[in-house]
Amino acid sequence: MRDRNPRSLISLSLVPQLRRPALGLGAFFCLARPMSDSETIRRILTTVRTIAVVGWSPKPDRPSHGVAAFLARKGYRVIPVNPGQAGQQVLGETVRASLAEVVAKDGPVDMVDVFRRSEEAAAVVDEAIAIGAKAVWLQLGVTDDAALERARAAGLLAVQDRCPAIEIPCLGL
Repeated sequence: MRDRNPRSLISLSLVPQLRRPALGLGAFFCLARPMSDSETIRRILTTVRTIAVVGWSPKPDRPSHGVAAFLARKGYRVIPVNPGQAGQQVLGETVRASLAEVVAKDGPVDMVDVFRRSEEAAAVVDEAIAIGAKAVWLQLGVTDDAALERARAAGLLAVQDRCPAIEIPCLGL
């Protein structure tokens, strides 16, 4: 039996393979959200150019791999961050061990896309603040309200429990 939970439909439709679900729901299932969230998401996705994907995986079946490739196809510069894979060439970029290394070797980061467990998100958000990122994006299932508030207090645009690979088509970008 298939799970008809809207969040499950999203993960089936886009992550990790970025394909349509076989459930007759069209290309994507876009969740309703407050207008302020939509405005923040649109502002992030239309202003950032360089995205560091923290928790990127070399495994093609992992969501971080599929989303990074999707963002690169959409024209963003995507820099994978994974200390265990540092030095590899992926998406035309070198995988970096940390956000500090990204800034030191590749220049400024506009957005940090976090593919880490919720309990690990705060440290990544604090790193994003420290490197001067413009936005921080916590992926589907990743939430930390306190870390998000710290990011906003530091002047970063911040989103949690969303996926840019879902939001881009939903917003028609």
